[in-house]
Amino acid sequence: MQNEIHSQGPLLNEQGRLVEAGYARSLLKTYSRAMIQAASLRIKEWDYYLVEDEDYAVALTIADNGYMGIGSISLIDFSHRTEITKTETRLFPMGRLKLPTSSRQGVSRWESKRCQLSFTVKDGARFLEAAYTDFSVSGDLLLQLRLDEAPQDSMVIMTPFQNDPHAFYYNQKINCLCVHGSVTMGKWTHSFEKNAYGCLDWGRGVWTYDNTWYWSSCSTQIDGHRFGWNLGYGFGDTRQASENMLFYDGIGHKLDQVSFHIPMTDGRYRYMEPWSFADNEGRLRLSFTPVLDRKAKIDAGFLLSDQHQVFGRFSGHVILDDRRTISVSSVPGFAERVHNRW
Repeated sequence: MQNEIHSQGPLLNEQGRLVEAGYARSLLKTYSRAMIQAASLRIKEWDYYLVEDEDYAVALTIADNGYMGIGSISLIDFSHRTEITKTETRLFPMGRLKLPTSSRQGVSRWESKRCQLSFTVKDGARFLEAAYTDFSVSGDLLLQLRLDEAPQDSMVIMTPFQNDPHAFYYNQKINCLCVHGSVTMGKWTHSFEKNAYGCLDWGRGVWTYDNTWYWSSCSTQIDGHRFGWNLGYGFGDTRQASENMLFYDGIGHKLDQVSFHIPMTDGRYRYMEPWSFADNEGRLRLSFTPVLDRKAKIDAGFLLSDQHQVFGRFSGHVILDDRRTISVSSVPGFAERVHNRW
């Protein structure tokens, strides 16, 4: 079942529960932290941007996860298969980062001695700025990007959790944003212009303690058409809607269920071996050749975060709502598996 939501209104009722579970093509429901009926330590709020072209990618995160705030910058070099990630943390922000209640406007900001991050949404454009002192042996990192020409449709999900009526996942993924700007590290500079695209992962919610999720995103161009997808599962009760959607010339084409097939040997995932992807309706068949695994693991017993964000190339085909088949040949993107206990 895919319940598409069309009406505006509050996200949560007076009891702190989702008014309606399902998906939408824009951010229709109004998020209010004050309506949440759960401890502040359990509230998760984040803005994540990824910008990439054929050669490089930059990932930027500002997050308030209740007990921990995060400001993070990653610079990924596909040709040399290397990445640099710098992450700063702040204990118990519990809303003090004051992240915007909407993805349509406002400023998300992280300030520290070494790291400054800001995401500003204004007049239909997104302005990303970053500075990090001594980011690498090459020197400081500076970044200025403008993301605009947002597509008509995005993937918005309103997902409950079966075992906790006050837990919910409210998330918007905007794919295929056009990118202009550059990143500098020491004396090196890379400009993101032609064939550079960005995506936004904007999320607010209350999670249960132990979760494993799968997510794949692609934003590219095929035969002069902006094309991409958001695929994912594993998070919450998705009986009312999945978060799987194709994007073609700004229009969303909804998929039902999609499975990620990650190679495994002796009970261990082999993230750098080829993956495959398939849906339950015969509309998506993809192979994935990994290039780089951006991995991180924190294991403190009660606190676990085991992350594998794998960048690579996708090939295969997808079928749009009007039954057109789109061939996919070695397009860039990523797929991830993340296990968290927090």
